[in-house]
Amino acid sequence: MFKLPALQIPTLPLPIPRPPLPQQLLKKMSLTAMRQASRVPFPLQRKVLLNLMQQAFQEPLEDGDFDFLEGKWLKVEISDLQLTWFFSYCQEDGLIASPDELEDAAIRGNLKEFLLLATRSEDPDTLFFQRRLTIEGDTEVGLEIKNLMDAVDQDSLPPLLKVILTRGAPLLQKLLG
Repeated sequence: MFKLPALQIPTLPLPIPRPPLPQQLLKKMSLTAMRQASRVPFPLQRKVLLNLMQQAFQEPLEDGDFDFLEGKWLKVEISDLQLTWFFSYCQEDGLIASPDELEDAAIRGNLKEFLLLATRSEDPDTLFFQRRLTIEGDTEVGLEIKNLMDAVDQDSLPPLLKVILTRGAPLLQKLLG
């Protein structure tokens, strides 16, 4: 009679790791996809950013409300997307953007907090006091920028930008948790 050798069944580690929930997968995938924005060449980023900012801040730019930024650089960092831009202002060119400068002030936070600020879904002071958005460096420059962002009249925004903020921001907020 022929005997079969005993088979050893490997033991599984306990507990078996659970697969991530669909919401967790979607959040991770959406952040990964959005991080690809940092790979877009800076000249294209600059063109889009300055166009959007000039539209959003048209009235404050015409009123000279950005004069305080002349000769100074503001760093804006969206931490979770690993995106950083530097902005300044000059009389001849208006708003200017650069990929790297020595900043006088910095505003830093995750995309969700910047969306909450842009859509006025949450009070700006709350975002800053809870350190969900931070201002570093020359706080006078940072506070001037915060006040400018807070003073933008949502009704005066260009139609496309208004649609992006009103329809796109809530969807992104859900994805970002």
